[in-house]
Amino acid sequence: MAEQQETGSSEETPAADAYPRKILEYMEGFLISKTLFSACELGVFDVLLASEHPLSAEEISQAVGASLDGTQRLLAACTGLQLLNTHQENGHVLYSNTEQASVYLTRSSPVSLYESIQYSSRTIYLGWHYLTDAVREGRNQYEKAFGVSSNELFEALYRSDEEMLKFMQLMNSIWNICGKDVITAFDLSPFNIICDVGGCSGALAKHCTSAYPGCTVTIFDLPKVAHTSREHFVTGADQRISFHEGDFFKDTLPEADLYILARILHDWKDERCIELLSSVYKACKPGGAVLLVEALLHEDGSGPVTVQLFSLNMLVQTEGRERTAAQYAALLAAAGFTGVQHRLTGKIYDAVLGHKETRGRHIRLLVGQD
Repeated sequence: MAEQQETGSSEETPAADAYPRKILEYMEGFLISKTLFSACELGVFDVLLASEHPLSAEEISQAVGASLDGTQRLLAACTGLQLLNTHQENGHVLYSNTEQASVYLTRSSPVSLYESIQYSSRTIYLGWHYLTDAVREGRNQYEKAFGVSSNELFEALYRSDEEMLKFMQLMNSIWNICGKDVITAFDLSPFNIICDVGGCSGALAKHCTSAYPGCTVTIFDLPKVAHTSREHFVTGADQRISFHEGDFFKDTLPEADLYILARILHDWKDERCIELLSSVYKACKPGGAVLLVEALLHEDGSGPVTVQLFSLNMLVQTEGRERTAAQYAALLAAAGFTGVQHRLTGKIYDAVLGHKETRGRHIRLLVGQD
């Protein structure tokens, strides 16, 4: 009997392994993403926001120009994902937005993620079809996904005016919800002349001028990006924001007290990062600083999972990777910056600050070495 019990015990499957719930959730993850993407693209949340009362599936299907059957299934899935609320009225099911859906998934909201979602759906989602190839080859997949050369990273990213605007709208929507946190992670008030290197849509520049009334910000970016930013994002009302056109790997940066590199270094290999940071160091006034805005990995690489996934996305889309705070500190040190600190914001992006010594301090260091 004892032998039978022992044998039976060894053949039993542990309860924790009897149903692979987490693995099945991961397998279905892309279904969740695409459900959100499609509901946004069809304008479901916009229709419900514009309505003064909950709507039926029939009313929503007519408003978005979709089949009733397909709309019913999409609405049911969005309800299950807690993006929509349901209401019973005379035996009929009506739908309304949840608070987060109204705030983040509608086009008219000032903190809308709509454009970010569209970029994820139409660009990143397609690129990730080739993730396996990216891992095997160790390089981005623009040629396979979009049929364009990937030799010049930003020629691929900005492969058309439409794609460039989509990317800039993505950046704008991200900084709408994270920008203030990274700009105020450190007290930047001592720095009056700021250069936002690769400043794109100017969203971070606006956060700077709002948080620090004494500063002016120069956005340094490619001519076509600067033109699009002037046309769509930075208006005449933003009087303390100006533009300097150029390529940050080829052209001299304007002199400033503080340089901001937001989501820039993660696009590049270490060698290119040090090259860019060395140019920043050379242009930076003595006593100035550089602020890196990046998603930071834990020092042991164990997380956060969002940043680990971002690093895979860098493999698919760029030549770079996400890094730890210590790795960014090493890059800054290689370019000459000292006193490096980092601050976690609790959101997607964090801040790393490095300093350029004053001339007097630098001279004293040299004398001490003698």
